[in-house]
Amino acid sequence: MDSSLEEKKRTPSRKECEEAIRRILITEILQNGKNDRFRSAVDFMKYFESLYPAGPALTKQVQRAVKSMDMPKDKDGFFLADKTHGQVEQDDEIAKLMQKTGSSLSSVGTAEMVFLSCEDNYLDYLFQLIHESTTLSGKYITMIKSSDGIIFFTENKTSLESILNNLIGE
Repeated sequence: MDSSLEEKKRTPSRKECEEAIRRILITEILQNGKNDRFRSAVDFMKYFESLYPAGPALTKQVQRAVKSMDMPKDKDGFFLADKTHGQVEQDDEIAKLMQKTGSSLSSVGTAEMVFLSCEDNYLDYLFQLIHESTTLSGKYITMIKSSDGIIFFTENKTSLESILNNLIGE
């Protein structure tokens, strides 16, 4: 018998099914940005039946592979090939906290930086005071402690520099 014909007749191993399923899902994600077609082993059967003879053995092997892979699912029930259960749990926790705290994204693409130098001994205390300051409230997007000072990101560099210079001069 021809070896390619014989290859098509045998049922793939569970490991071969897992590798094929992983490739299918990764291709789906690369092409569509996410998986919105595969929720269960049945959804992979058309692919496997195009390569192997259909039958209960093939169905059982694909089911075993899906079960063995233990892939998490998204909120709509589709497999997530690019995440573990742990990652999904972490992402859920992050999402809940971000929603609870009213988090939002702010672009710093147009923001300008201002560096305020400060002795390391006083850096934490100065950072806290600035953070709590009513005078500086709303004058910067964010500030970051760095070695020897604080880096501000601001939409109004002139105003922030003016306030900081006045405070330095006091």
